[in-house]
Amino acid sequence: MAPGGSSYQDIGDSRNAYADYGIAPKNAEPKSSPFRKSTAVNIIGVNHGTRSNTAVHELLECPVCMNLMYPPIHQCPNGHTLCLKCKSKVHVCPICRHELGNIRCLALEKIAESLELPCRYQFFGCQDIFTYHSRLRHEQNCRFRPYNCPYAGSECTVTGDIQSLVAHLKDDHKVDMHDGCTFNHRYVKSNPQDIENATWMLTVFNCFGHQFCLHFEAFNVGVAPVYMAFLRFMGDDDDAKKFSYSLEVGGFGRKLIWQGVPRSIRDSHKTVRDSLDGLLIQRSMALFFSGGDRKELKLKVAGRIWREPL
Repeated sequence: MAPGGSSYQDIGDSRNAYADYGIAPKNAEPKSSPFRKSTAVNIIGVNHGTRSNTAVHELLECPVCMNLMYPPIHQCPNGHTLCLKCKSKVHVCPICRHELGNIRCLALEKIAESLELPCRYQFFGCQDIFTYHSRLRHEQNCRFRPYNCPYAGSECTVTGDIQSLVAHLKDDHKVDMHDGCTFNHRYVKSNPQDIENATWMLTVFNCFGHQFCLHFEAFNVGVAPVYMAFLRFMGDDDDAKKFSYSLEVGGFGRKLIWQGVPRSIRDSHKTVRDSLDGLLIQRSMALFFSGGDRKELKLKVAGRIWREPL
């Protein structure tokens, strides 16, 4: 947790990253692969030919990163193949340790163009089959692809489905979890002049059977210091648009109110923050709302989440 703190008060309902080989290991062995498991695929509305067999799938797996290889596919003088990205990382063949040249495996590239392959996220629920080249385009937007951890203030690289990420946030990041669709959150900072990239602890709300992430932080917009509160939805954008939320902060007869649609965690925390899509509070106004001698930040942000009518 970066400088600052927060307390919660309930007032209602309430890729495989591969090793950077200098020289490939002598005993490099292929890792386990999803293509080596037999899975029945029910294809709805997809008119494809016969699926290629598992043996051909395995031929297209890079022995270093185990990802599917796309042209240009390279091979060593003994015929062992590897992908372009891994070739730039190794000096010798990871299988036979023969020095690598600059040999293309044109035959395998040609075979690959005729293949139909399952999505790499089939074990997350995607049941479609794609032509060799369209598969890669699909995977970039597959609705079953894992989500990135929504925690801000750290370089967390954990990915997973929503259920596993909720457990990860709770167990590993010690994030506050609350049930309810209304909240009253207090943010305190003893030195409000230290505003550069100050991030408060993430809070997650369980509401309408979904999870919403409440972010609050301080940063500079140009040279102007601001505080910002915004909500992100743990799910895809289509589902996020089914909800709306409001945030308000005030004091001494004045009030700021924001109403918007929560952004999906498919959009990174930084993307949402930099788009200024949330409740913005200039520092001078934040200190006014804090009262006292304006040497300590004491903001109370109230919020509500609701489901939009169909």
